[in-house]
Amino acid sequence: MARERLYLFDTTLRDGAQTNGVDFTLADKLAIARLLDDLGIDYVEAGYPGANPIDTSLFAEKRPMRATLTAFGMTRRPGRSASNDPGLVALLDAKASAICFVAKSWDYHVRVALETTEEEMLASIRDSVRAAKAKGREVLLDCEHFFDGYKAKPAYALACAKAAYDEGARWVVLCDTNGGTLPHEVEAIVGEVCKVIPGDHVGIHAHNDTEQAVANSFAAVRAGARQIQGTLNGLGERCGNANLVSIIPTLKLKPEFAENFDIGVSDEKLHSLVHASHTLDEMLNRAPNRHAPYVGESAFATKAGIHASAIMKEPATYEHVAPEAVGNRRRLMVSDQAGRSNVLAELERIGLAVDKDDPRVGRLLDEVKEREAIGYAYEAADASFELLARRMLGKVPHYFEVEKFDVNVEQRISAKGERVSVSQAVVKVKVGDDVLISASEGIGPVNALDLALRKDLGKYQSYITGLELTDYRVRILNAGTEAVTRVLIESQDETGEHWTTIGVSPNIIDASFQALMDSIVYKLVKSGAPA
Repeated sequence: MARERLYLFDTTLRDGAQTNGVDFTLADKLAIARLLDDLGIDYVEAGYPGANPIDTSLFAEKRPMRATLTAFGMTRRPGRSASNDPGLVALLDAKASAICFVAKSWDYHVRVALETTEEEMLASIRDSVRAAKAKGREVLLDCEHFFDGYKAKPAYALACAKAAYDEGARWVVLCDTNGGTLPHEVEAIVGEVCKVIPGDHVGIHAHNDTEQAVANSFAAVRAGARQIQGTLNGLGERCGNANLVSIIPTLKLKPEFAENFDIGVSDEKLHSLVHASHTLDEMLNRAPNRHAPYVGESAFATKAGIHASAIMKEPATYEHVAPEAVGNRRRLMVSDQAGRSNVLAELERIGLAVDKDDPRVGRLLDEVKEREAIGYAYEAADASFELLARRMLGKVPHYFEVEKFDVNVEQRISAKGERVSVSQAVVKVKVGDDVLISASEGIGPVNALDLALRKDLGKYQSYITGLELTDYRVRILNAGTEAVTRVLIESQDETGEHWTTIGVSPNIIDASFQALMDSIVYKLVKSGAPA
């Protein structure tokens, strides 16, 4: 049986830009558009020309790409003609292959928000679609608040969708704008729409306010819709939009969809999904969600020893898909709940060949459990575990020794007359026969210590020039003034590889120092630096 084509529409650069704390530059938008195009997305909605200078600049010139570059905007305003509406004119002038109009399809909004009539709203839809078609554009209509509107007044909501379709709109998109519709409702309502408008002209745009945007998208497909709108990593206002990073692998890997539908994302590009997801996070300067389905670090992580033993025999026992299919990998976590299977699997992954009956495996497991009892968490610090294992196996060279360090914080009046705090650190390091002393100021004591420690490592300096810290997390493990502090530091190097190290101490500076030291030593081991 021939598979139907299912189209993916990405609105990261428009609806995703509504996310609190997200502000895309023009360079950001162009880079993300290229990322989406390379992934195989069919439509890239890049913004709202005329709404802000960045989006206006983006659509001021043609942007060659395989995907259909789409501009977003409102239908003509009530009381204006299509030729006398500045917003509509800006849309028609935009260098975009498609235009996605948004129109109110809930009679309540027509009355209260627009203060106009249903007839005028329908005329606005018809006039706008007709004007865009006359300019040779592919046209989409986002029926805003469609599901709430349908439940309130089905005839009017359907009339909005039908008006656009009758005027030649390629897609009529049903929007769950408030995100409160449930999957069974979506499936039933989309099924009714598809009796009036062919399903291969119907799309779904779901928001995630009940944590069901992905489920609602699939419910719409089951009912006949053939376009899914969403964003990378589920970006979007309030609780976000349907997450295409979860939708894409489900469409590719789950038989219900894979056997019945084709999408523009190839098997090869599916392997780059983790990369695409993390690239966006890096551009937004935020840590990836460890627990994200398919692409998170924990998506294929197993902590319990009995589970690890089964996975080593047959991965399908505890994995719903192969992690490699989306560019992820299996992680058998080493923790106080782990067994020998976890340890052996992790040693094999990092390239340390050890016989399963080697007594050092048991000693390593005991050491992990003892250290985790006082606050370490190696399941979250893969690099520190690798160093612990290598040290127990005698495979970490003695690169350098920090003989002492001093960190202090001084509060003073700046040249501008403002009270500021300045952190200073001095580190004394012995590299071979050389003793090196470095000092640095930082925005905080840990930053100052990090800068001083990496300022001069003698013959090893060239190995760490590309090393940088990308995340710093602190957790207090118990209450009181003698509380134990756990510090996790995420680092990356010039190759883009990330790793996490850990330190634990009643003193936050000492805990930070442990994690910083592990990060540097791990980089030297990874780079094959000589002793």
